[in-house]
Amino acid sequence: MTALPKQGSTLESVMDRLRSLQVDDGDYHNARTWGLIYNAGPEVDAVVQAAGGHVLLENALNPLVFPSLKVMQRDVIAISAGILNGGDDVGGAMTSGGTESIFMAVKTARDRARAERGIEHGRLIIPRTAHPAFIKAAHLLDVEWVHMPLGEDLRTRAADLEPLITENTILAVGSAPAYPFGMVDPIPEMAAIALARGIPFHVDACLGGFMLPWVERLGKTLPAWDFRVPGVTSMSADLHKYGYAIKGASVVLHRPKANLRYQIFMFADWPGGIYGTQAFLGTKPAAPIAAAWAVLNFLGEEGYLRLAQQTLDATSKLIAGVESIDGVHVWGQPDMTVVALGSREHDVFAIGDRLAERNWHFDRQDDPPALHLMASPRHALVVDEFLSDLRDAVRDAAPSSTTAARYGDDVSAEATAR
Repeated sequence: MTALPKQGSTLESVMDRLRSLQVDDGDYHNARTWGLIYNAGPEVDAVVQAAGGHVLLENALNPLVFPSLKVMQRDVIAISAGILNGGDDVGGAMTSGGTESIFMAVKTARDRARAERGIEHGRLIIPRTAHPAFIKAAHLLDVEWVHMPLGEDLRTRAADLEPLITENTILAVGSAPAYPFGMVDPIPEMAAIALARGIPFHVDACLGGFMLPWVERLGKTLPAWDFRVPGVTSMSADLHKYGYAIKGASVVLHRPKANLRYQIFMFADWPGGIYGTQAFLGTKPAAPIAAAWAVLNFLGEEGYLRLAQQTLDATSKLIAGVESIDGVHVWGQPDMTVVALGSREHDVFAIGDRLAERNWHFDRQDDPPALHLMASPRHALVVDEFLSDLRDAVRDAAPSSTTAARYGDDVSAEATAR
């Protein structure tokens, strides 16, 4: 067990040790990671580092002390709502990420159902490909959840929603796009069913909220998926993904904005005074707020369109390259910049092992087995090299792999502890 040193060290010594710990980390600066980091290049890196560093020691818990952070959060929410085609009736809050945004959406639906419909034990309906954060939220909030099945094409089918709605259903969910295969759920049809039954409908655009608007502007035709759709009552979108902010920046938005009253927490019977929070966190880091605000203003529409075009070009080249290699393919029909690479002839995880030996990093997923690749603007620089390594990996892969699919932190030791 590591103990606190009896004596401190110099900054130089501490930083040398920190860097030595990073030798096995993914090299996102050179686009060797296909996920986790959304690298828009050194100019954007400089902006978020400057803005985040400038407010690094500040605390967004109390806007009376740091009113600038309140202004920046309101700006980020308003800009995000505009990008997602929300009008004056849309309001929300910044959160620490998609999991918190999803948690607050479920919490809002639960408390609204209790107050307006008298439902004490609610039901949440989510697609099979919806993010596990919905199940985590249901677990923590004592809400029942049920999965919609997938079609053979790996897409969610709107017709499967209606039979699952019960009198205690508090929220139905669609994804734009779903993480596993990068396909947008049939949001208009699902939201129409929910609306007809008086059920709130949430669109999880954590992954696509800051990419799909530019994909559409660049010419791809998609069914409406955001606040353009009647019946959509809330949305989540991550600025630290294709918004290119630093980690810890997301928004959760509600329509009408009056529903936000079911999200906030307030407690006054305390000697310390009135305690209120818009989302889950109390003490709230300032750096992600300032970085998100800064990068939105730095890039503007022109910058986001330019980066989206670079990412789409890299994705198109990646998909075409994969389909040209015998023995591998792309699962589904991605609507955006997410590619699930599969194989019917090989153990695709064994192919992944060979790619990992060449310092490529990506997620692995099951049902069906796939290597999960999310393109960023910087991948335009390395996609040809990746495809060359993929050809070699398919040729040289072992018959099988012992590597498991995993998404998130490694909690195996703690989960099995006795």
